[in-house]
Amino acid sequence: MDALVVEGLLERIPGRGTFVARPRRAASRLTSFTEEMARRGLLAESQTLLARREQAGPGVARALNLTEGDAVIHWRRLRRADGVPMCLEDAYLNEVLIPGFLQSGMPTSLYDALEVRGLRPSWAEDSINADVATADEAQLLETDPGVPVLRHSRRGLVGEKIIEVSRTVYRADRYTMWLQVGAEG
Repeated sequence: MDALVVEGLLERIPGRGTFVARPRRAASRLTSFTEEMARRGLLAESQTLLARREQAGPGVARALNLTEGDAVIHWRRLRRADGVPMCLEDAYLNEVLIPGFLQSGMPTSLYDALEVRGLRPSWAEDSINADVATADEAQLLETDPGVPVLRHSRRGLVGEKIIEVSRTVYRADRYTMWLQVGAEG
């Protein structure tokens, strides 16, 4: 029984006895779109719509903690799940941190490509809001203009280093965002 207590499967409460311990919960690991779709039993696909070097505008520069005009990589993709559009994603990356990224062939998973470089985000700042699809978004997502969408903005970090900033528009009729919040207590 001592070994089970050490492993955290049992817990001892003085004066009361030994009991089965509550499962320990850890903060959820950041997952890529590809990993998340696989977890849901769907096949993820990625279509690159744009992949280029740009100068950071004021919002992207601020989010990546750069100076306006610094070089960033802008990667825009249409993401599908089982062949049906799920979301439209714009990712911005600090070019200095990932030299040669555009020349190496565009990966299916950004997070897998960053992991190879030791730069996979370990935590993020996310914001999510409800909105309606613009005409351009609706066309790419194969839905009607004005239908509900979820807008997800993320700043992905490794330690205190900002690795990526992304803005994703999800079809609200196809996507539910699941969050685990709170600490074990």
